[in-house]
Amino acid sequence: MGGGTEESIEAKIRELIPGIDLTEVSLEGPLIVIYTKELEKFADGELAAKVAKTLRKRIAIRPDRSSLADVEMATEEINHIVPEDAGITNLFFDNLTGEVTIEAEKPGVVIGRGGVTLSEIKRKVRWAPKIARTPPIPSRTIDDTRNYLRMVSQERMDLLKRIGARVHRTIDTEDQWCRLTFLGGFREVGRSCMLLQTSASKVLVECGASMSAEALTPYLNLPEVLPISSLDAVVITHAHLDHCGLAPLLYKYEYDGPIYCTPPTRDLMALLQLDQIKVAAGEGKKIPYEANHVRKVVEHSITLDLSETTNITPDIRLTFHNAGHILGSAIAHFHIGEGAYNLVFTGDFKFEQTGLFNPAVCEFPRVETLIMESTYAGKEDFQPSRRDASEMLGNISSRVLNKGGKVLIPVFAVGRSQEVMVTLIELMNEGIIPEVPIYLDGMIWEATAIHTAYPEYLSDKLKGRIFHQGENPFISKTSQRVDSSEMRRNLLDDPDPCIMLATSGMLNGGPVLSYLKAWGPNPMNCLIFVGYQAEGTLGRGILKGRREIPINSGRKTLKIEMDLETVDGFSGHSDRRQLMSYVYQLKPRPQEIFSCHGDESKCLELASAIHQKHGIRTLAPKNMETVRFF
Repeated sequence: MGGGTEESIEAKIRELIPGIDLTEVSLEGPLIVIYTKELEKFADGELAAKVAKTLRKRIAIRPDRSSLADVEMATEEINHIVPEDAGITNLFFDNLTGEVTIEAEKPGVVIGRGGVTLSEIKRKVRWAPKIARTPPIPSRTIDDTRNYLRMVSQERMDLLKRIGARVHRTIDTEDQWCRLTFLGGFREVGRSCMLLQTSASKVLVECGASMSAEALTPYLNLPEVLPISSLDAVVITHAHLDHCGLAPLLYKYEYDGPIYCTPPTRDLMALLQLDQIKVAAGEGKKIPYEANHVRKVVEHSITLDLSETTNITPDIRLTFHNAGHILGSAIAHFHIGEGAYNLVFTGDFKFEQTGLFNPAVCEFPRVETLIMESTYAGKEDFQPSRRDASEMLGNISSRVLNKGGKVLIPVFAVGRSQEVMVTLIELMNEGIIPEVPIYLDGMIWEATAIHTAYPEYLSDKLKGRIFHQGENPFISKTSQRVDSSEMRRNLLDDPDPCIMLATSGMLNGGPVLSYLKAWGPNPMNCLIFVGYQAEGTLGRGILKGRREIPINSGRKTLKIEMDLETVDGFSGHSDRRQLMSYVYQLKPRPQEIFSCHGDESKCLELASAIHQKHGIRTLAPKNMETVRFF
């Protein structure tokens, strides 16, 4: 099993496509890269498809470096070939790979109908073009990420070759087994983490931070995990910190392997991890890693698009599917061995059409075991529809604003903030709520900018508005960024009505606390919760009736007199009805289902309900338990 050495793989490829001038075959991460002087012979994709199908590996075709046009001439030629309305903003030529990255406002124009423009670029300059979108809202995160990856291109190439040697190595097929160890997020919300092991591989799935007041970490010190450097790969389903917040810690403890995620997850993950360091420093707290470890995460990230199947170890293939939770969120499908076993991990998912995303995928080639979240799996956990949630938000906001109050909405920077912002703008456009400023404080503006860079991950309806109608729902004169401490101080004392979306979503830090302190004592104002409040957070405490909170390191007490409302329909999690519907519509039917990512009672309730209704074997595992599949 596995691929073998670089020399043996190259020999197989030469046998498959004789007569083609192949100058090099390189193992670069999960890719087998073929360098050739005869790039045109691969133009129709048939030869590359033949190699990929035979080897069952991902193949990339790149030009031999000696055939590349001079950079100055290539730049002039590309600008001549590509129509001006494409809005090219940057060209980056990578001599190591023979690729030219074309950043443009309209990538589709660069590609051309049927790829005709790309083909012309390849023919004229020989460089292999890669297309990247220039976000309509400038994003410092995206600029920094792209620039950093270019700066470390040689280090990254060396890294990819090391990873490639591990991914494509030959392994012993006689002693095969597979097991899963639960390291965090089981019978609890937060610190999501589990270890997928086979006789040849160790893959960490998620590495999340705790959302409670206690700084709990996943059980990374178990013998199955150690040493951290022995891990083959890490898989992150989405960028929320309870799933990725401690990924940089792995590099502090000498992990030097890849992190597999979608492109939006890589960018959002870096944004939130760096912000976590900044917020902690401002509050006198300690984060167990530094900014250089976050840069390691970016450097080691290997991004996969949805529905793209990739070998991540010699005996594990990974496919990401849409999870409908936040931008770039994915359901992870693990294919073990040569058809031996299939695991599907939902991560956080939404099985409903929302304003931003299509429903989570529920059909897979094969699935023996499903591990699914149960955040809202309780018997009474039924959320209103998005339409009803929008109407409720409009009614509450209208009531508060019309009497001169302020609306404070704690939100995660990623996901619900964009959904709520777009909904509020639509409500204003329809005249349902008064036109007042919508302020965005924290990382929300930057996260929204990243959303504009990846419209292909949005719902079909939004993609249609963006690609065909030229409308971008994230760009509005109504929404304003709180871009300085001075602006924040002015808003705290401003008597005029407004709507404030601020992080963090559970009131456990961030700028939202400044607004809560300033506006909380005024009964004209209103605090609206639109997302889950984990046990141990200030948000959960207020929901349970806590109205006095300590401030200034406990020296004073703040009495909260503002109204309190909850609008449930904006959650990115599936409710009880949607969870059960997901199981009902799963294709194929799994042999067993494990519940996770929920309070203990909800994990147990979901497991029991699924077993009773569908007769499927279920389990609500505990942290530190291990299950062997074969």
